[in-house]
Amino acid sequence: MSKQNTMRAAVIDRLGEADELHLAETARPLRISDEVLVRVVAAGVNPIDVKTRAGRGTSAAIESFPTVLGLDFAGVVEQVPYAAHPLQPGDAVFGMGRYPRGGGSYAEYIAVSSMSVLSKPAALSFAEAAALPVAALTAWGMVVELGKAHQGQRVLVHAGAGGVGHFAVQFARFFGAHVTATGSAGNAEFLRGLGAHEVIDYRSERFEERVRDIDVVIDLIGNVHADTGTRSLDVLRPGGLLVNAPTGSWPSMAADAAARGIRATGYNIAPDARTLGVIGRLIEQGQVRPHIERVFPLAEAAEAHRLQETGHVRGKLVLRVDETLE
Repeated sequence: MSKQNTMRAAVIDRLGEADELHLAETARPLRISDEVLVRVVAAGVNPIDVKTRAGRGTSAAIESFPTVLGLDFAGVVEQVPYAAHPLQPGDAVFGMGRYPRGGGSYAEYIAVSSMSVLSKPAALSFAEAAALPVAALTAWGMVVELGKAHQGQRVLVHAGAGGVGHFAVQFARFFGAHVTATGSAGNAEFLRGLGAHEVIDYRSERFEERVRDIDVVIDLIGNVHADTGTRSLDVLRPGGLLVNAPTGSWPSMAADAAARGIRATGYNIAPDARTLGVIGRLIEQGQVRPHIERVFPLAEAAEAHRLQETGHVRGKLVLRVDETLE
């Protein structure tokens, strides 16, 4: 392949530990149909990336190796579907891909449906924009679309300081809910700054002894740690709702909830630019903000995965793919 048809990317040649991630030259994606080709400046790191790399997550759908991980991206439009397209070459954009149905965002270029990409808010850096799509869309779906957050509602958010959690706290507060968040003592002030009315230190307190008659639980843990999911059923009012981000840790969730007269559901996001646009406007108005714990060079993608695997990331981690653009 000529240099014009290749790109630099963080790839894996097989499933396994974080050390499998390494830089390589790979084929540049070919834009087809309604797709937009984007020159990636920054890419978000998500738990699903880590799970997929390790052989869980969406790894069963990987068709061949080497493969480029990653969903979130922010960058500059390189090619568009047609001359009069609303997006034009040179436009700053952000969005979400559909890896492994297509190439991932840990690369210099990504080709994505034009329905999954939109103009980057001027108030956001490329790194901040890349931190948004997966976490913010997940939180919006759980809190707003399913939870119907509203004035006077009582919402409990588990792991409130994490990538999805820190958006969930902000969305619930924006729509008028009384928000309680679980997190470590070190994240208490951070969570209050996001809008949480109450913060429960999961290391020293049992949340079921602090709250009751909760309308909606945003469960970002499940039963991975200390049966958090099952214990959450104890604090929900009859007819309340538990929304669980997929963890695979609680196969009996629906039956356990139904036995107590509680509704429970999982949630999977769609890369919808329209909803992301609404979130972008809230950010421009100063109502919501992304938090980035650390930005890594693309060459240090393995180190980013190792930090993500600790489960103690405040907000989001981001990979810097292009150092020449701000």
